[in-house]
Amino acid sequence: MHPMLNIAIRAVRKAGTIIIRHYEITGYHETHETNYQTLSNNMKKDVLCQMTTLILKSYPQHLILTEDTIKKEENQNTQWLINPLDSTINYSKKLPHFSISVTVRVKGRSEIAVIYDPMRNELFYASRGQGAQLNGYRLRGSFTREINKAIITTNFPCINNPNHKTYFQIVNRIWAQCPNVRRSGSPSLDLAYIAAGRIDAYCEIGLKTLDFAAGELLIREAGGLVTDFNGAHDYFYSGNLIAGNARIVKTILMNSKKDKTMIKD
Repeated sequence: MHPMLNIAIRAVRKAGTIIIRHYEITGYHETHETNYQTLSNNMKKDVLCQMTTLILKSYPQHLILTEDTIKKEENQNTQWLINPLDSTINYSKKLPHFSISVTVRVKGRSEIAVIYDPMRNELFYASRGQGAQLNGYRLRGSFTREINKAIITTNFPCINNPNHKTYFQIVNRIWAQCPNVRRSGSPSLDLAYIAAGRIDAYCEIGLKTLDFAAGELLIREAGGLVTDFNGAHDYFYSGNLIAGNARIVKTILMNSKKDKTMIKD
């Protein structure tokens, strides 16, 4: 196992222990909303502190990027992208569908990816060129050929996104062909499930880098395709993403290109 992958796995497992401990506190979900938000933020800070400490102990020269610090122009040779909790809303509502993710990027390329679901104890991980695994078992994406038999997940952008109207047109067209369009609220787990063959495709615009960085490598290592809405590879900058098995991704791309007004990166 790659040394950085080993550290990343140790980091997400440590984070999972903290998150589950807070999740199981009696009456936690009954706390006043404002107080709960404070508790949730403190928990995430604790998780980030523990993960960062563990990583920097082994790699003190590496750069740690989080939701508060990540910048697209960062050019440090080795970056660790940490998402301590995706999704906070699911977690706060006691909906047991959330995860922790770590991505290691070297000179602008994703080399290591880990997504951990602490509630199910499912550990998804990948190293560039070495394939993707779930709890030690090799992963391959789905082989669904027809969109009407696929499961497609998505999220919906805020109305301030300049592409939101065009995106809803695309989703409506997909929905007319695919009865199984769903929204789980956790992009990281959706992408991990694509790598595992549980879901066939995912699409969204304006996605945050921390929400898809790990899943992007997992999918590609599991034989899937990741692209933006123009069929290019600018999703790391735009956050506009289509991912899944190649045939379903191509069908979604065909639907997106039917609009006179294309999704703008």
